[in-house]
Amino acid sequence: MVSKRRIWQIIRNVILILAALAAGFFFLFVPWFIVNIGTTGRYHYPDPNDGKTPISYRMNFKWVEFPSSDGVLLKGWYVPATSGARGTIVYCHGLNRTRTEMLPMAAFGHALGYDGLLFDLRHQGASGGALTTLGYKERLDVIAAVRYALYQQGAPRPVILWGVSMGAAAALLAAAESPEVAAVISDSSFLSLRATVEHHWKLFFHLPSFPIANEILYWIAWRGGFRPSDFDLASAVSRIGNRPILFVALQDDRRMPPSIAQTLYSHAANPHKALLVLPGHRHGEGFNQATEQYEIAVKQFLSNVAMPQP
Repeated sequence: MVSKRRIWQIIRNVILILAALAAGFFFLFVPWFIVNIGTTGRYHYPDPNDGKTPISYRMNFKWVEFPSSDGVLLKGWYVPATSGARGTIVYCHGLNRTRTEMLPMAAFGHALGYDGLLFDLRHQGASGGALTTLGYKERLDVIAAVRYALYQQGAPRPVILWGVSMGAAAALLAAAESPEVAAVISDSSFLSLRATVEHHWKLFFHLPSFPIANEILYWIAWRGGFRPSDFDLASAVSRIGNRPILFVALQDDRRMPPSIAQTLYSHAANPHKALLVLPGHRHGEGFNQATEQYEIAVKQFLSNVAMPQP
């Protein structure tokens, strides 16, 4: 007959095994699963412009493709101005989106007289790549797009980057490294990889960032081949130096609140920097939610980005 002591030992061991399994699930499997979904998943967020091309907005275009500096093949559309282009705008979409997200912005830029390049960032849409890095390696795609526009399409200067969310982060990082970028429109960028992982963890799960959010942060960086400290947009803005930046935010965006744009704005040096806080709450949808205000601000901002002298 089994003694009571032996029964309690068995119960204790079962409890310890279950506790170890639960800890392994929450502290290892959960963060790894989230990282896997975020970096290797190819989910596409439905967009009202899905299936459309620039022709849908009465813009002529050509299909283009070009490699990023690390060999990832990128695909997109080049949209020349009708005549006498004032410069070139490179449009950078957000996470789980494609170039179609930027069609309304490109139509506005085209109406202002700019050439445009819309393309899918790596691991998004029709472009290649096995991994999303939330903007860090995507900066290489943006730099490649700028160089392709200038040296393969003969695009006119100045070159302006216009990015939304992840695309805004990639644009700021790219501008910090590329002197060929004259200005940036940064719509709903985050502050740093660390800040955005911790913020979203608390926003969606209402839990402290330690330890799971910290694990997610380091595994994203490890998979992307960089250090978390490398992915800092305030530092990038400082390195952009005396080039103008327009920061855009939505008043009630819980994911990227206006305080982020305000902090980034404080690091910008150019006297023509601008901060636009629009009414609305849907992250990255400022152009669609407050179109007229957005267009007025962009038009004013671009008037301060001078064309190079002949």
